[in-house]
Amino acid sequence: MQCPSLSAYGTASLIPSPAGRMMAAFAKDFRDGIDINLGVGYVNETTIPRDLIRSAFDAVLATPDKYRVPLNYGGPAGSVNLIGAIRNFILQNQTGGITPDILDRTRIIVGANGATSLLDGLAHILERGLVITADPTYYIYTNFLERMGFDIVAVPEEEDGIDIGRLEQILAELGERKKQIRFIYMVTVNNPTSTILSNSKRRDLVRIATELSREIDREVPLVLDRAYEHLIHDPAVEAPVSGLLYDEIGLVYEVASFSKILAPALRIGYMLGPQNDLMSAMVQRTSDVGFSAPLINQEIASYILDQHMRQQIDNVNREYRAKARPIQAWLDQHLGHALQECRGGQAAFYFYLTFSDIRTDEHSHFFNYLSRTTGIPEIDGPADNRNPRVAYIPGEYCIHPKGQLVEKGQRQLRLSYGFEELDRIENAIKLMAEAADYARGQP
Repeated sequence: MQCPSLSAYGTASLIPSPAGRMMAAFAKDFRDGIDINLGVGYVNETTIPRDLIRSAFDAVLATPDKYRVPLNYGGPAGSVNLIGAIRNFILQNQTGGITPDILDRTRIIVGANGATSLLDGLAHILERGLVITADPTYYIYTNFLERMGFDIVAVPEEEDGIDIGRLEQILAELGERKKQIRFIYMVTVNNPTSTILSNSKRRDLVRIATELSREIDREVPLVLDRAYEHLIHDPAVEAPVSGLLYDEIGLVYEVASFSKILAPALRIGYMLGPQNDLMSAMVQRTSDVGFSAPLINQEIASYILDQHMRQQIDNVNREYRAKARPIQAWLDQHLGHALQECRGGQAAFYFYLTFSDIRTDEHSHFFNYLSRTTGIPEIDGPADNRNPRVAYIPGEYCIHPKGQLVEKGQRQLRLSYGFEELDRIENAIKLMAEAADYARGQP
């Protein structure tokens, strides 16, 4: 008997994505206290405010006049309380320089399952075509977009975000194919590199999206993914400005999340955008996949947002800033001799390393050393009790295979300093130095 007929997406999904393979391996045989996770981008457990979430849960259940039926179904656009709390928080903290006038003409909606569900929604409601993004890419989303039938046009980034000159050159080279561009997608604190998109480049991106839309006589959305913007912990960094400030014709959509500053398990993500058909279709998509985000989670988030969010953000950034500085010093001390470039340390919880002459891909000697698969017992340890392994994200996952950085990506990796504590991260960096020396000694 034949298997069920799969869609093109279903057929493409038979091959697990790099992120899917990594998460499965991590869940299957990762040994707590032995192996070191610098790969899976978990937040640090000490930043999750357990007591605050518990008290918020109690307060929500104890206040039925404000938080109606919080354990029942919610509406697909999102909790009225949460949307109001987001609006108030933006205005009180002058987030991105957004003014009341801008918010009055902007709609706020809540996704079914974090910011990822909103990005998923865009892929479902927009016609297939080209998506412009920065390289290195947010590999989880770009892999999904390609399985959905989109083609990725990846433009190399610079120290302050996407190379605007190269983007304009690529758009010119596309010629008539520009009509196939469906949206522009930018992570404002890039994952994997933690590169912060500068305010001047945000303005340029809005300009380019506007010019492109007028040229092809169709709106080309500019989607700014702000998942990590509340985690800019270097005080020397210029405060980011919202793309909504420059938007004249309703092209800018901003996606944000509370996962990194509250708790990933709450799965709260939201979108700001024009009051138009695209946003209405996004709401219906949320309804289709689960009616709404869990209402109790939304109300918990709204309570914390109203009462405690500013302090929570400050606490989280203090934690990651205290980790970033010594890690940068250890990278310089133990790996500096082998590195061509090191990005990160100002925002989020990633460093992105480029080695001078050492490959880091899944088939490299460097990877084999850290995964204990060299075949050398002295390095790997016994089969039933491997020596400590170090998990990281190879750069080959993050670089688009049709872009200009393929060779360079084979010498890159993303190091996450979110989950593990400092002593284990220092040990992991020392093991990486050993792996680099081992790789250089191999043919």
